Amino acid sequence: MPYHRFVQCVLIVISCAWHTAFAHDGPDFNELISKASPAVVRIDTSEEFEDVTSPSPPEQSLPDTYHDFFEHRSGESPETRATGSGFIISEDGYVLTNQHVVSGASQISVKLIDHRIFEAKVVGMDARSDLALLKIDAQKLPMLAFAVPESIKVGQWVVAIGAPFGLDFSASVGIISAIGRSIPTEGGDNYVPFIQSDVATNPGSSGGPLLNLAGKVVGINSQIFSKPGGGSIGLSFAIPSGIAMEVIRQLKNKGRVARGWLGVYARDVDKKLARAAGLEQTLGAFIAQVEVGSPADKAGIQAGDIILSLHARKIINSGTLPQVAGLLVPGDQVVAELIREGVRQRVTITIGELSEPTPVANPE
Repeated sequence: MPYHRFVQCVLIVISCAWHTAFAHDGPDFNELISKASPAVVRIDTSEEFEDVTSPSPPEQSLPDTYHDFFEHRSGESPETRATGSGFIISEDGYVLTNQHVVSGASQISVKLIDHRIFEAKVVGMDARSDLALLKIDAQKLPMLAFAVPESIKVGQWVVAIGAPFGLDFSASVGIISAIGRSIPTEGGDNYVPFIQSDVATNPGSSGGPLLNLAGKVVGINSQIFSKPGGGSIGLSFAIPSGIAMEVIRQLKNKGRVARGWLGVYARDVDKKLARAAGLEQTLGAFIAQVEVGSPADKAGIQAGDIILSLHARKIINSGTLPQVAGLLVPGDQVVAELIREGVRQRVTITIGELSEPTPVANPE
């Protein structure tokens, strides 16, 4: 047999073996999607305006390249219409979605995969996590459960189900690309350590679940990074399950979310600051300013301090500090480890409560 013919045969055998192995070992998403889809819903909203010539409501405050992604649909009626996604979290009709999907809506309808449509009421909304809890009048509904936060790892397969561009119950797959991403809003809020994935999500997917292979919700799709013109380029961001579970608990109990507050302005530690503090790595949050009378001020935190940990949680950078502080209970006493003029110290702080920038429930 000629050498080139032999090489060709070997390559064919290797190719067939690779495809067979991939087909055998690669995940089959059919069962997962079939089981999860009945608990995913499409959300349609409308907002009436007294004066149809008045300016449109302001968009969600996000940096230019980050966008909420629920589908806006214009029409001839004096209403603004939009479509987003959500999912059922309890058999008695609680539904979770993004805050920006339902904010300002005068009417919210929830469509199930069996074509039933329910009017929904807002139980509570939280602008800082971009989550909203809805309630529909129904029982014995299919539901999705949340994944244990510690089980979420980079490289895991994930599936998104939603209504991109109004195409109901569409599924797309990918992997978790990173966790703990800090994406501040234009207002400076940075309280969500986002999950980044390469799952294709588009306008209309917002509020839908991001699922692991066990069918558990690891995150709620919230934002995409896109070039001008919109559309997915493989950078999607989801609110992690741990944040969602705590927000749901508080919204159910009191219709609002109470977050911990320190009262500091921080920036990242660069090489120069790390060297001056005797640190081998650029870790921690450099305190640039402390608000007078704030919990940090009362505890003795000073400008120039570098906070390395808070309540035993490592502070990787300035974005980590509000995320960790925000999850603490106002009134609790916690210990912060810091460096001041090259000396490590431990300071006890009584956590304050962060004020809310927006209404916490939909006005009647």
